[in-house]
Amino acid sequence: MKKILLLSDTHSHIDEAILKYVRQADEVWHAGDIGDLKVTDAIKALKPLRCVYGNIDNDQARMEFPLNNRFFCEEVDVWITHIGGYPGKYNQAIRTEIQNNPPKLFICGHSHILKVQFDKKLNLLHMNPGACGIYGFHQVRTMLRFEIEGFKIQNLEIVELGNR
Repeated sequence: MKKILLLSDTHSHIDEAILKYVRQADEVWHAGDIGDLKVTDAIKALKPLRCVYGNIDNDQARMEFPLNNRFFCEEVDVWITHIGGYPGKYNQAIRTEIQNNPPKLFICGHSHILKVQFDKKLNLLHMNPGACGIYGFHQVRTMLRFEIEGFKIQNLEIVELGNR
């Protein structure tokens, strides 16, 4: 079993409120718009990190992290990208691939809107953790945490870090 902390859109912000939850996870997944790499460096100093770059990220972030990160966690096929869209409205850049070869868990960021939705057509779970940084139009800083055991995604929890 793996305990996962999922975050996105830090926009160069990392603080003790975030790091408290990093310490409780087995792995941390970041869905892009890192900002300053001090964010990912702080996370990597504590826990294994899987990350993608986002549209605001510079060349350093783009050299360190991919645009799309597809991997297995336990028996769950996971795909993380920054701008992914939503069930029925996936980003044109990935639409064909996600329809032809859907993962079990599809994760994106970008919108700063926390959303967890099951795509019945593709039989996948879509997650967007919202934004845990202090920049953007979101009102409340959010992350998600959950567990993966074998092929099961379970014990999903919304983490609210307060107002930005």
